[in-house]
Amino acid sequence: MSTHPGTPAADPFHPPADPRWLALRTEAALEPGLPIVDAHHHLFDRAARRYAAEDLLADLAGGHRVTATVYLQCGEAYRTEGPAHLRPVGETEAMESLAARCAATPGSPRLCAAIVGHADLTRGAAEAEVLEAHLAASPARFRGIRQTSAWEPDPAFVRVGPRPGPGLLLDQRFREGFATLAPLGLSFDAWLYHPQLDDLVDLARSFPATSIILDHVGGPLGLGGYAGRRDEVFAQWRAGIGRLAACPNVTIKLGGMGMRLFGFGFHEAPEPPSSAALAEAWRPYVHECIEAFGAQRCMFESNFPVDQLSCDYVVLWNAFKRLAAGCSPAEKAALFAGTAERVYRIPQESQQ
Repeated sequence: MSTHPGTPAADPFHPPADPRWLALRTEAALEPGLPIVDAHHHLFDRAARRYAAEDLLADLAGGHRVTATVYLQCGEAYRTEGPAHLRPVGETEAMESLAARCAATPGSPRLCAAIVGHADLTRGAAEAEVLEAHLAASPARFRGIRQTSAWEPDPAFVRVGPRPGPGLLLDQRFREGFATLAPLGLSFDAWLYHPQLDDLVDLARSFPATSIILDHVGGPLGLGGYAGRRDEVFAQWRAGIGRLAACPNVTIKLGGMGMRLFGFGFHEAPEPPSSAALAEAWRPYVHECIEAFGAQRCMFESNFPVDQLSCDYVVLWNAFKRLAAGCSPAEKAALFAGTAERVYRIPQESQQ
């Protein structure tokens, strides 16, 4: 895979995990027979970070029953020539090739069973050309796009590389591009921070026919000026989540909380946290999302390898299973696989 020329080799905002530190904590998989669709992961082939298909497959072999995965754009494998606006299609081409190889391998998990790519919707209706190119590259697996709108003026959230400015989801030109998604049957993955939740509410109300998936529980912040204000931030985040849950075209991903920006600081401890410790820290956010949206509109995600900063793959899913311990069998089926299968139109194992 060739990395997008505009993608930085290293991003200190999302540092890679220390494998020696991760090895200090091992657990056996809980409820190993429970089917899982990992609703959000990335693959990297970069000088400063590599997490390729074989790395993901090694994680999937750790004991949990992961039957399929959803690949989310991360600026990987862009075309290196041709029109700039079409270069993101290279990411879809690479993941489609990988998915096809896995599908042809008996017994292999269905990696990239659904693919979410990138398109710049600020190009307006003209971006339909890019969406159609993605669909042509992966007619059976391409499901939608993600265009990051996460913006925060606090210096603690400065990123390397190009970042969006404020108000992207409210921009008229962006919305002209957004309007091209539903006619093509495509969804939109939203990645933003909690102060922007109402922008997404406005977008969802304006485009009720477009499926919108909110990533990483809506990004309640815990760094910089937000550090030490967890109760205040939680109250603001909770109110925004409640307003968003009233939009029936929105679903939400439960995960991403292993990233630095949440402010839990697990990666700074002498040893990795247990799944019980993770579940305790994450419980208010996960339970609030399930309460607001209902299990049928929630899906667990690994966000690997980014969340690997805080724990390994087995421990992560053990934490999720602890968080779902009080759910009914039907609710568990939705949280761990059913919602992702429905939203991203992934056939169940029995339908293969």
